[in-house]
Amino acid sequence: MQDIMPTWVGATAKQIARGVRRGDVSATQVVADHLDHIARADADLAAFRTVRGGEAITEAEKVDEQEDLANLPLAGVPVAVKENTPVAGLPTWNGSAAVRTGVAEADHEVVRRLRGAGAVILGVTRMPELGLWGLTDDETAVTRNPWDTGRTPGGSSGGAAAAVAAGLVPIAHGNDGLGSIRIPAACCGLVGLKPGRGVVPCQLGAEDWFGLTEHGMLTTTVADAAVGFSVLAGRRPEKLVPPQRLRVGVSLRSPVRGVRPDQPNRDAVAAAGRLLAAAGHDTVPADPVYPTRLGLQGIATWFAAAAADARAAGLDRRSLQPRSRRHVALGDWAQRRGYVREADRAAWRERSIGFFSDHSVDLLLTPALAGPPPEAAHWSGRSWRANMVANIRYAPYAAPWNVAGLPALVVPVGRRPDGLPVAVQLVGPPGSELLLLGVAGQFEMQAPWSRHAPGYPRIPAPV
Repeated sequence: MQDIMPTWVGATAKQIARGVRRGDVSATQVVADHLDHIARADADLAAFRTVRGGEAITEAEKVDEQEDLANLPLAGVPVAVKENTPVAGLPTWNGSAAVRTGVAEADHEVVRRLRGAGAVILGVTRMPELGLWGLTDDETAVTRNPWDTGRTPGGSSGGAAAAVAAGLVPIAHGNDGLGSIRIPAACCGLVGLKPGRGVVPCQLGAEDWFGLTEHGMLTTTVADAAVGFSVLAGRRPEKLVPPQRLRVGVSLRSPVRGVRPDQPNRDAVAAAGRLLAAAGHDTVPADPVYPTRLGLQGIATWFAAAAADARAAGLDRRSLQPRSRRHVALGDWAQRRGYVREADRAAWRERSIGFFSDHSVDLLLTPALAGPPPEAAHWSGRSWRANMVANIRYAPYAAPWNVAGLPALVVPVGRRPDGLPVAVQLVGPPGSELLLLGVAGQFEMQAPWSRHAPGYPRIPAPV
């Protein structure tokens, strides 16, 4: 019987960085291990748009040549970047060939920070066209959920989530305009943090989706999420401290009238409430009031963001997918009618911040999703209406907190009866990112989740 060589595939980012700093393994070996795994596994998943291969090995060698690795929190850690975020030397795809821009001359600031922390960029991960959908596919491939390849990994950071859930990389960069980190995290059983407004530099598209978009990381552990957040925010990593006796509001209320969470998602919130109580926290019913006009304004802003990006990029709209073309046209209409106003977003932000004082709560707990991930399919060829209905029905809970600019986090809390992961969302006031991570860490300690989808990684991780 042939011996199985040890591999660092499946290790956490913190384990890898510690191993590289101590000299237990070279960054070059870690990167080679992960490139081998991608070559074996990604044909089934289509998580990556481009794998850098030789360039990544060269960058890993440069990490190994550094004399002082002590101050690199991600020393030698393989990382993937979402394909709408410029990586020097690669085209910026933005979800399809129709919206691809030329080869980037320089890294985006968040990519620069990842490299500065010692990370090695293995490639860029797939997303839907213009980042508009919670479903990841284009005319060339359908990205699939490692937990069930018949299901979508979500979107728009769907490729990133699939890559992490399958162990192709230990952590991956994503960004979140209306849930695009948290929705895939929930679909794929990962930790996904959307920081609050202004904490991490955005600089995407025409106007950062009118201030709705934030960069973040998808990870398999809370500790990795904390390190990734600190790097993107330009901060020194801090040790998470378990929070003491918080008062947490619990709500099942959907932001979308007529859409309700299914039983597995209701059960997930109940399970999270028990974990909070076991950690010494108090839970109380506390429903945010989601005005009907908030939903209409949010949808109008979603439309208008697509139109603004299309105008700024000078796109030939005839080349867009039908669903995107309709979205962009509606964005032009919404802006002409004056339905996209900063005053409306500011009013909702003020109301959202006031929710915590009005209800005397420190955090809010909600479902992460309303139902299971939709099927993995060529949604890009389906009608705009079919895409809208699918997105709104299964993932209504994330978007209000982008409009408010508040930090929000998704954390796994078990599995659905069909075996797919199930998660909850925690929302906090401005500046509460570390508090959210601290509570998620208490969940992880009490009820550890499977870090990868069953059957992944397909080669054994180190002991």
